Amino acid sequence: MGEQPQPKLTEVAGDVHVIENANPSIGELIANGGNATVYVTDEGVVLFDTKSARLHDFLIEQLGTLTDRPVALVVLTHNHADHGGGLQQLQADGATTIVSAADRENMLRQPGSGSAQIAYSGSLLLTMGGKEIHLREIHGHTRGDTIAWLPEARVLVAGDLVTTADSIPVIVNYEDGGSWVALESALGELAEYDFDYLVPGHGPVITKSEFLAFRQKIAGMLERVRTLAREDASRETVAEALLAEFNWGGGLAAGNIPGMMQELK
Repeated sequence: MGEQPQPKLTEVAGDVHVIENANPSIGELIANGGNATVYVTDEGVVLFDTKSARLHDFLIEQLGTLTDRPVALVVLTHNHADHGGGLQQLQADGATTIVSAADRENMLRQPGSGSAQIAYSGSLLLTMGGKEIHLREIHGHTRGDTIAWLPEARVLVAGDLVTTADSIPVIVNYEDGGSWVALESALGELAEYDFDYLVPGHGPVITKSEFLAFRQKIAGMLERVRTLAREDASRETVAEALLAEFNWGGGLAAGNIPGMMQELK
């Protein structure tokens, strides 16, 4: 795989920044992890996802350019290692860590992944430095994804319910309870928030209008699969149609197609 470039720190809005990979490539995803969202408050940093364990010192260095406050709270959008690989080091540094109850169960089934200190079900309202953070548990990419609504900044953190680079396609993780039917519903729920910017699990930050276009693309994909699956089309036919019409279905996405066909038929 070779040495990968260092991620970059990008301002989203106000006190919200994202540490994103230099390029939306699988190589950088494996080496560096997914997007990590930084919310600076007077009581400390709230970090949504952690990058990889190997980037811990780099992460702390980048946060030091924004504030002298430590990481007070870490929220995982879900249990996968590319989003929570640095969890245990941040816990050792004194951060309190949170994940949904459903994805805590997923973590406990994965040796070596560690576990968050706090698990919540449904929703959770936090206040840090006078800023509200609304957490909500949504079924989609896994059985218990967490989204975070930051109303003062008008930013929505969506995790892998949304990915914005064709090179890292949106998928569901069936092993961890994901579902395309649930993900389609989840995108409808995200659309109800009055946000200016959305931070995806991978790829660039997007606006509300760009998110709505993404949601429409996913709806079109799933309707196409429903039609083909009910016609008893082959997996190969479905993959070819999705690649041609939506630029989706190769690479990581290819493995999702059989389950998608069965679920949508």
